[in-house]
Formats: sequence, structure tokens, C-alpha cells
Amino acid sequence: MSNNNYKFEGWQALGTDSIEGKLEWREYEPKAFAEDDVDIKITHCGVCASDLHTISGGWGAVDYPQVVGHEILGEVVRVGSAVKHVKVGDIAGVGAQNDSCLECGQCKANREPYCDKGQVGTYAGKYYREGPGKGAKSYGGYANYHRAPGHFVVKIPDGLDHAVAAPMLCGGVTVYSPLKQYGAGTTAKDVGIVGIGGLGHFGLLFAKALGANVTAISHSESKKADAEKMGATRFIATHSGKEDDFKPYKRSLDLIVCTTNDVNMPILGYLSLLRPGGNLILVGAPEKPLPSLPAFPFLMNNVHIGGSAIGSPTIIKEMLELAAKQNIKSWIEKRPLEDANQAVVDMHNSKARYRYVLVNTANGGKL
Repeated sequence: MSNNNYKFEGWQALGTDSIEGKLEWREYEPKAFAEDDVDIKITHCGVCASDLHTISGGWGAVDYPQVVGHEILGEVVRVGSAVKHVKVGDIAGVGAQNDSCLECGQCKANREPYCDKGQVGTYAGKYYREGPGKGAKSYGGYANYHRAPGHFVVKIPDGLDHAVAAPMLCGGVTVYSPLKQYGAGTTAKDVGIVGIGGLGHFGLLFAKALGANVTAISHSESKKADAEKMGATRFIATHSGKEDDFKPYKRSLDLIVCTTNDVNMPILGYLSLLRPGGNLILVGAPEKPLPSLPAFPFLMNNVHIGGSAIGSPTIIKEMLELAAKQNIKSWIEKRPLEDANQAVVDMHNSKARYRYVLVNTANGGKL
């Protein structure tokens, strides 16, 4: 399937019941190789909640078959002539975005996730740029090889553990990006992270690394000890989601990054924690619309609600360098790639503490 002597094979979702652990290992045809492409022999791939929302159809109709996984890391085995920043033999990674137009104002300003023509997902996308791969589907990292436009391939810094780095490529940068954009540790000294899960644990680690005072916000105390180990100096439990839970902490935060997918999250409670000028940024993506909100809390408190998606290759590179420098460690559990179905079921049942990483031992990954 390539003029190199390797086949593209991966765990394929063939229908909505794939979420029950029914992925099937099959061969597939990647996009046709272009001179700005890179092929990666995958050793590690993180398991992200987005993978589950996609294979189950929770975010909408799916063009099956799909190979999910967008926290891809491995060895570069083929490089197009137009690619200069990685070479064969390098260890490189790809996050949740695989392509964009590369020409609009957003792309030129290193804001490729917000491309005017739309981003191409690392899976469940279709390539639209002119070239041999135009119109082809994108396939992700629960697989043995991955082909991606070189612009979205990031070299992994030396000294960063590969299993630790993989889930940073989507999970890590999804929180790092808004923390950076909204001034965590500089203009936003006091930062709250809602939800202590795959994304939230990165929020705590990176907010602390950026120099902020960090508050963990969770519906129960069950993860309090973990949150403190990750850098939280304060913990707010929102058992009931009622005003009393939030009252003692009113107007004590400059920025909140909310990672929960809970459609019933107490948004007004979170907003009450912000000082005037503060921002509540959503990075979780509930499968249903959020409840309607009154205007007055926004008007009378000068607070803002917004959203943020993944991160550009430039931001991913910056985050990985910070992780290498400060020795930031994702809290992970390694799982063999051949056990992908069980990992999906366990992730769906909220067993991950706090990120599963599929390890492809056949390609040299170490369990």
C-alpha cells in the first residue's frame, strides 16, 4: 500500500457498537503520499475521549470505517522532499489536527485549528488541499503507521519519555493552549481547573508549570489527594452544584478552564468564582447543548465565557519543550495496542487514571 514496504493496518470502528469493544484490526489505504508528507511508524498512541465520542456516533454521523487516535508518536520512516524540520529516524508526534489550508490569516498566525476553510481532523476528516491526497479520508493512530502532512508533525524533544509525551499531543495541548492564551501565571495568577480527568489532570500540571496558583474544582472529594499531587493548592467540591458550594470562594479566580463534558455542569456557579474581567473557557465538548443562561451575571460581574480547541503545531512544540524542561509527567497507564478494545471499554467506564496510552510493541514501543 506504499512504495515503501509496509502496510497500513489499524483497529477500525465499523459502526456505533464499536464503543462496546468491537473494533476490528484491518488493512486500509492512507492518503496518497505528497512531497510535504511524513510517514510515522507508531510506537505510542494516547486514548482520548474524542475517540469514544467519534466511534460511538455521539458527536454526529460517522463515515465508517474509522481508525481513531490522535495522540500519535513514533519513528519517522519516510519524509517528502518538501519537509525540512524532521528526518528519517527522528521521533515525532501528531496531535488532533492533520491539515488545514495553510494560507488564510489564521493559519499564517499559527492558529491552524481555527483555519477559515476548516481544519482536517487526524481521523474522521477529508483532505481538501490540492495534491495527490485530495479527497482522501484521514486515519488515526490505533494503528501501525500514520501518514500526515509534515506541517502538523512535531519533533519530540530529547529526554521526554515517549509514553508520557503522547497524550500531551491532544489532551495536554487542549488545556495548555487556553492557559497560555489567557495569561495563566502572568495576568491570570489564580487559575481554576474544572474536572480532574484526562484533560483536567493536564490542566493542573501545566497551570502550575506556568506559575499560577491552582485550584482544582470537582463534584466530589474523591480525587482531592491526586489533585494536590498534581499541583493544586486549593480544592473546591461542588457536590450539589448549588450556590452554597461556591459562596466561600466567590471572586477568587482570574481564569477557569473547564474540561468536563457534563451537560448539567453548574456554569453560573463557576462564573461566580471569577473576578471581574475573568474568563471561563470550555474545552470539554458535551454531546448535547448546554442549558440557557441569564444575561445579568455576565453584565454585573464583567465575566466572559469562551471556548478553545486543541493547539497549533507551534503551541504543541512550546508545550513539549516546557514539559521536557520541567520534567512534567502525564499520569498514564500503558496498554498493549492489541488490547485497544478493552482500553476503549475501560475508558468509556471512566476507569482511566488519568490517560491510557496504547503501546505498539511490534514497532519497538516499551510497555
